[in-house]
Amino acid sequence: MNEIFLIGLGNPGKKYSKSRHNIGFLLLENLSKKYNSKFLLKDKLKSSFSEFQLNNSIFRLFLPNTFMNNSGYAVRAIVDWYKIDLDQIFIIVDDKDLPLGKIRFRRKGSSGGHNGLKSIIEQMHTENFKRIRIGIGSPPLIKEKDNFNTISHVLGNISPEEKSILDKVYRRVIESLEQLNIKKEDYIINELNSFDKDQL
Repeated sequence: MNEIFLIGLGNPGKKYSKSRHNIGFLLLENLSKKYNSKFLLKDKLKSSFSEFQLNNSIFRLFLPNTFMNNSGYAVRAIVDWYKIDLDQIFIIVDDKDLPLGKIRFRRKGSSGGHNGLKSIIEQMHTENFKRIRIGIGSPPLIKEKDNFNTISHVLGNISPEEKSILDKVYRRVIESLEQLNIKKEDYIINELNSFDKDQL
């Protein structure tokens, strides 16, 4: 049976549970809930873990408990425990450089300044892993300082207006992930990268 490993990036704890930086967590929590699969803490994987079967595949979902800046330690633990190739892993992550609701699926690339991706690259010694980036938009301009308050933006809570958009994004990404063992990956990449939140 085919195994699909989905790792959402975020910070553990109630304090961060609704923050923009936790979109990776939120998406996988939605997916897990859809299949009535609960997350359980697995210390050996440095993550909370959930799994279910669909379309002759086992979907394994992970929410690292290492905090965002050390995400690579959890990815390393998962890869070593399951003895898998990085090609089987999909990282789901927020991206402040993408407009709110935009999706970008890439097979490789730099961290783009994202500390979670940076940690994975450092621990795995490669940029060659698949990532699904979900736009949260740029932080608002602070007039007095004339710069961007990035930290408070990414760690700030998702507003009701943003949530209504992101709920559409979650559904679109989940629908595509569910097809991973049915459709060609190139088709799914094009499907997600051409997603327009305003067409729903």
